[in-house]
Amino acid sequence: MSGAINWTALSVFVFFFLLITIMGFAASRWQSRGSKRSELDEWGLGGRRFGTWITWFLVGGDFYTAYTIIAVPALVYAVGAYGFFALPYTIIVYPIVFAIMPKLWEVAHRNGHVTAGDVVYATYNSRPLELAVAVTGVLATMPYIALQLVGMEVVIQALGLQGEIPLFAAFVILALYTYSAGLRAPALIAFVKDLMIYIVVLAAVVIVPMKVGGYGAVFHAAAEGYKAKGSGSLILSSAQFLPYATLALGSALAAFMYPHTLTSIFAAKSPNTIRKNAIYLPLYTLLLALIAMLGYMAYAAHLKVASPNQVVPALFESLFPSWFTGFAFAAIAIGALVPAAVMSIGAANLFTRNFWKAYVNPQVTPSSEAKVAKVVSLLIKLGALAFIVFVPTKFAINLQLLGGLWILQTLPAVVFGLFCRKLGGRALLLGWLAGLIYGTWTVFADGIKPVHTLMGLTVYTGLWALILNVIVVIIAQLVLGKNAQSAPARA
Repeated sequence: MSGAINWTALSVFVFFFLLITIMGFAASRWQSRGSKRSELDEWGLGGRRFGTWITWFLVGGDFYTAYTIIAVPALVYAVGAYGFFALPYTIIVYPIVFAIMPKLWEVAHRNGHVTAGDVVYATYNSRPLELAVAVTGVLATMPYIALQLVGMEVVIQALGLQGEIPLFAAFVILALYTYSAGLRAPALIAFVKDLMIYIVVLAAVVIVPMKVGGYGAVFHAAAEGYKAKGSGSLILSSAQFLPYATLALGSALAAFMYPHTLTSIFAAKSPNTIRKNAIYLPLYTLLLALIAMLGYMAYAAHLKVASPNQVVPALFESLFPSWFTGFAFAAIAIGALVPAAVMSIGAANLFTRNFWKAYVNPQVTPSSEAKVAKVVSLLIKLGALAFIVFVPTKFAINLQLLGGLWILQTLPAVVFGLFCRKLGGRALLLGWLAGLIYGTWTVFADGIKPVHTLMGLTVYTGLWALILNVIVVIIAQLVLGKNAQSAPARA
C-alpha cells in the first residue's frame, strides 16, 4: 500500500459510488404509498411491505457489512482458526430467527410497533424498561455505525486518498439519501452491494490460490506464518473450544436484538417472509467462510501490513489489476453504506418512539414522528463520523465489543414476553441492570477482552452477564410476586 493515488481504481470506485448514490435518491418513490410517504411507518420501515428477496438482501446487507469484510479476514490473519467463530455464529442465528422473529413480527404488526421498545412497553406497561431497551439499542448501535466508516476509511486510504474529506463526502451522500428515502434506500442498494460482494469474493477465492500455488500453498504459508510469529494456528487448541463455542452462541443470541436487524424484520410483509429468509440466509454463511479465507491467503501472498485491517485491501492491490481493485473497494464501501443507513434509521426510530413520543410529545403525529426520526438519523451519523475522526479506532472496536454485550441484556425483556406472560417489568429491569453492570465491569477488569474465566470455565463475557440477568429476573419475580409487574400487561 504505497499511498500514491491509483487513478484507474479510483475511477472505477467513483463510478459505482455514483451509481448507488443515484439509486439511493431514486428509492424515495420505490414502493411508496403516496400520501403516507411522510409517515414513520413508510420512512422507517418501508411501509412494512418488503417481500422475501428484498428482505433477504436487506438482512444480508445488515449482517455482512464492510467492517465484516475487513475485520473477519484481519482476525483470521492475526489469530488463525479462532477468527472463524463468525461461521457457527451465523449458522446458529437462523434457527433462532425462524423460531422467534415471526412471532415478534406478528406482535409488532398487529399493534403498529416500530421498535423493540414499543413491544416491551406494550407487553409490560413499563416506561423505565422501555427506556432501558431504547437507550441500550442506541448506545450499542453508535460504535457499530462508526466501524462501518472504519471499513470505508480503510479502502479510501488504500486508493491513495488521505485526510478526512473523502470520508466526509461519503458521509454527506449517505446522510442525504437516507434522509430522503429512509429504509427503501439501503433496501434497493443492497441488491447491488451483495452482487458486487459475491463477485469480488468468488473471484478472490479462485484467482488468489491460482497465483500463489493452490490451496495447499495457502494453508502451508499460513501455518508457517503463525509458527514464525508464535501465535495463532490453523486449528483450534483444546483450550479454545469453549470460548469459541460461547462466542458463537452469545453473538447469535445478540444479533437480532440490534435495532437495525429488528428494523429489517419489522419491515417484512409477513411472518412467512421471515421464515423463508431464515432458510435462505445461510447462503451468506458460505460467503463469509470464503471471506475469512482471505486471512490465510495474505500469508501466501507474502503481504507486509502495518495493521491486520489492511490485509484485504493489500491483497487486492498486490494480486489484481487496478480496475478490479477499484471494483472490490467500491463493493466494500457500498457494504458500509447499507448497514450504516439501516443502523441510523433503527436508532432514530428508537429515539423517536421511545423517548420523544414517550416523554416529550405524546401527541406527536405520524408525519411529525418521521420528521424527528429523519433529523435524529442525521445526528447519529454525524456522531459516528466525529467518533472516527477524533477517537482512536481501537476505542470504537472496544465499544462495539461492549455494544454486543449490552444489546444481549435486552433479550429477556424483548423475547421472554412472547412466550411467558408471568414475568413483570420491574423484575426484567433489575435483570437488565445486573447484566449490564456485571458485564461492563468484567470486560474492563479483564482489559477489554471478550471472554472471562469463572469457576474454571472461559466463556463469552456477554453470556455470563446474560446468565446473571436471567437469574436476577427469576429471583426478583419470586421475591416481588405481583409487585414485579408495573401494571397489568396490555398486549
